[in-house]
Amino acid sequence: MRLRNQIVSVTAAYLARFPGDATALSPLTDLLDDGADVTSRKEFRGHVTCCGIVIDDAGRFLMIRHRILGSWLFPGGHLEGADVDLRAAAMREVSEETGLPGDALRGFGQWFDSAPVQIDCHPIPANPAKGEQAHRHMDFRYVFRGAAGALSPQFEEVTDCGWFDADRIPAEVHARLQQLALP
Repeated sequence: MRLRNQIVSVTAAYLARFPGDATALSPLTDLLDDGADVTSRKEFRGHVTCCGIVIDDAGRFLMIRHRILGSWLFPGGHLEGADVDLRAAAMREVSEETGLPGDALRGFGQWFDSAPVQIDCHPIPANPAKGEQAHRHMDFRYVFRGAAGALSPQFEEVTDCGWFDADRIPAEVHARLQQLALP
């Protein structure tokens, strides 16, 4: 319940900062209004995931190649039962998928050290092997500064990971980061 309450309050604060995202986030806000358990990956109307947008001192971005989707994405994933904080869940996912230790991640000293720079609602295809029907992820994206060190991909979920220039990241993420005066 505590994590759901945080999702509600973070979403409200996010929409106060970025009111232009209200339509794109209506799948999330509708589920919250309906009382859905958006912390459960079994909620196939949509559920919350967290990811880390990690930027090194050279302005490069940490990305993983997702095993099932076959795409280069920011490291992230589903909430787990022990998670009590969205930002900490994003840090955990970065560490799990890339081997970059959590203590190598630090903030930028601004409001987005505690708030997502983007909440992205996107469709996920069905995965019969996992018994999952097509559904939607509501991805809370947190930004971190990270030291470019040795990476160790978690091959159960990713096929590779590495540091990439900004031209490899989605345009809407790049635009948001530039709006916030980040690389």
